[in-house]
Amino acid sequence: MSEPALRIRGLRKAFPKVVAVAGVDLEVARGEVFGLLGPNGAGKTTTLEMIEGLTVPDAGEIEVLGRTWAREGREIRSRIGVQLQSTSLFNRITVREALDLYGTYYPKARTTADLLDLVQLNDKADAYHVTLSGGQQQRLALALALVNDPELVFLDEPTTGLDPQARRSLWDVVRRMKAEGRTVLLTTHYMEEAEALCDRLAIMDHGQVIAAGTPASLIAQLAIPSVVELTFDGEAPDPAAFAVRLGEPVERRADLWEIPTRDPKATLPRLLETAEAAGVPYQQVHVRRATLEDVFLHQTGRSLRD
Repeated sequence: MSEPALRIRGLRKAFPKVVAVAGVDLEVARGEVFGLLGPNGAGKTTTLEMIEGLTVPDAGEIEVLGRTWAREGREIRSRIGVQLQSTSLFNRITVREALDLYGTYYPKARTTADLLDLVQLNDKADAYHVTLSGGQQQRLALALALVNDPELVFLDEPTTGLDPQARRSLWDVVRRMKAEGRTVLLTTHYMEEAEALCDRLAIMDHGQVIAAGTPASLIAQLAIPSVVELTFDGEAPDPAAFAVRLGEPVERRADLWEIPTRDPKATLPRLLETAEAAGVPYQQVHVRRATLEDVFLHQTGRSLRD
């Protein structure tokens, strides 16, 4: 087996009032898309910044493409690409000019034409950066991270704040990167993004990895293939009394109740009968498959969005 693209052991980082990363172990294989999933404040960005060499860890070991920052930092930088949560460019620089400029920083660079095609910005090549939409700016930032033709690419919350169409457009770029044989490590707090893109992932909370594996394996470990949702017009009422009558656990989340079940065909009729008898003022009923957010809720007792 070839050496992994990334290996970290016992990674720790503390700030004056918080322990941001509390002993993280990770290994990312070459050619895979690996996700760090978790809510804001889970430690994802701090972990990424240490791996990228932007923040010095308090403890732990980091190997990037078989190299360490202490001995081979310059070589690592030439072989990785980094897209941060925000990218600052001169407003009056065009897309083409930005890519040409960044290409001069490296002895080996992809052509601007190739990058424009990859991120689908050919029609915006001569537009000023300031005139681009949010999704287009994110695609430009991704193209800039790929200027040096990196083997390993880091994406920190690449689709935060984007509309659904722009988000899926960026997903297509990530898939093209994987098809080119690149390794991608991305952070996200969007469960559907992790399920759509990641070969494997680690769920982080309070600076620790609380679960890791493929999306399918993590969901399968719940042994709860389906969830029935009852939605309400406004905030959902306390489900405690109803859960006793139903004889099943019921979770309240914002404007809905969730009832995990292994057999929705059997659960649904009994659920509706009990709701009718109890006079529950629900608006709609929906049955869905279990997701990574259910995994996170099971592991931590709170939502990914909390």
